[in-house]
Amino acid sequence: MIPIVTPEEMGAIDAAAPTPVEVLIERAGAAVARAALRLLGGGYGRRVVVVAGKGNNGADGRAAARWLGTRGVRCVVVDALDLPPVLPASDLVIDAAFGTGFRGAWTPPEVGSTPVLAVDVPSGVDGLTGAVQEALRAVATVTFAASKPGLVLPHGRWLTGPVEVVDIGLDVSRARAGLVTDDDVAGVLTPRPVGAHKWQTACRILAGSPTMTGAAVLAARGALRAGAGFVQAARPGVDPGQPLDPLDPLEAVGLALPSQGWGPDALAGLERIKALLLGPGLGLGPDSVAAITEVVAEAEVPLVLDADGLTAVVGNLDTVAARPQPTVLTPHDGEYARLMGHPPGPDRLGAARELAVRAKAVALLKGPTTVVAEPNGDVAVVTAGDARLATAGTGDVLAGVIVALMARGLGAFDAAWAGAHVHGRAASLGPVEGLVAGDLPDLVPAAVAAIRTAD
Repeated sequence: MIPIVTPEEMGAIDAAAPTPVEVLIERAGAAVARAALRLLGGGYGRRVVVVAGKGNNGADGRAAARWLGTRGVRCVVVDALDLPPVLPASDLVIDAAFGTGFRGAWTPPEVGSTPVLAVDVPSGVDGLTGAVQEALRAVATVTFAASKPGLVLPHGRWLTGPVEVVDIGLDVSRARAGLVTDDDVAGVLTPRPVGAHKWQTACRILAGSPTMTGAAVLAARGALRAGAGFVQAARPGVDPGQPLDPLDPLEAVGLALPSQGWGPDALAGLERIKALLLGPGLGLGPDSVAAITEVVAEAEVPLVLDADGLTAVVGNLDTVAARPQPTVLTPHDGEYARLMGHPPGPDRLGAARELAVRAKAVALLKGPTTVVAEPNGDVAVVTAGDARLATAGTGDVLAGVIVALMARGLGAFDAAWAGAHVHGRAASLGPVEGLVAGDLPDLVPAAVAAIRTAD
């Protein structure tokens, strides 16, 4: 994974560096200059305006100007604290006004259609949260040693352009967060062995009800397409021999559950099941909540708790924390607020960590950027998805993908971040407009193939 560090952590890394700061600044400036030359398509005769602040970020920009000058670029350095309302005409603006530690607000100058290269983070973007007041939209960003939360979280993520992380000799080996890449997923999602048997990767999905059949269908299809060898689909009160949904996957094996008091039946026969999904579409009547709580407490297999399953344990996270088997919680912001008694807030890495510690489980906080946290503080950040996933039912597919990966033997943390990345990559293969959740499962195998063959 690409390391991610907070501004505070980056400050400590800078302070601990044995390399003189002047050397680090020259290295950073050279990296910015190289990126600028790529954007300019050459140096001789080009014009660049550098907006430079008073701190190290500004020093990086000034160093870049010196390097560019050796390549024939005509550079003008403008003080970020004494900006004209409109910058001089140029071929490129280098935004080195403020770095990751910026607080407050600033008024960016008018740049017209001139492209902007951001140094470390676009000025005006909060390096911890991604919050933005005013900022220049960059066509590319050069950041140093590690990525920053503000570069991967909304709304800063929309202002960076492609982000290049440059090694300038700082030690980020102790970073507790990372940005998931295709290579990371390919590394954990190994092909099934030649002698595989369907029961080796069996999962059970407890989802749906007579009036909510779609959630179960989507989850089951997601699990099947993500490589579960055997999927048991159980919907309380639904006769498995009489499917109510024409999209019911033929490959899923029905498991009969009564409409009430279904907890003991849902727990029976788990000795051959490798992972369990609980929650989508089950409803929140008193009997359903009691049965969900019973399964959470007594299921002796890895568990994905999603949707109604999350709401059922509101006020009862100790039951989740007491589970001896791995658990993944998959809340969106509203479910998080119900579970924790407060919304996630702007520091989404911190919010996911807080839930993971409280529940002693892996917490997957959904959003335009998905954040996955372990109770020990490790965090994986997934940016593979986009607005195509903002449609009903995609979370049910995600839950099915994750339970399948757990059934395939991945640990809860790896299954959660790898599943989220595969889910996002699958969406990227679908139509830009009009993608529905039912499209996603059939795109999952192609997404996995693309991940494995990515350069």
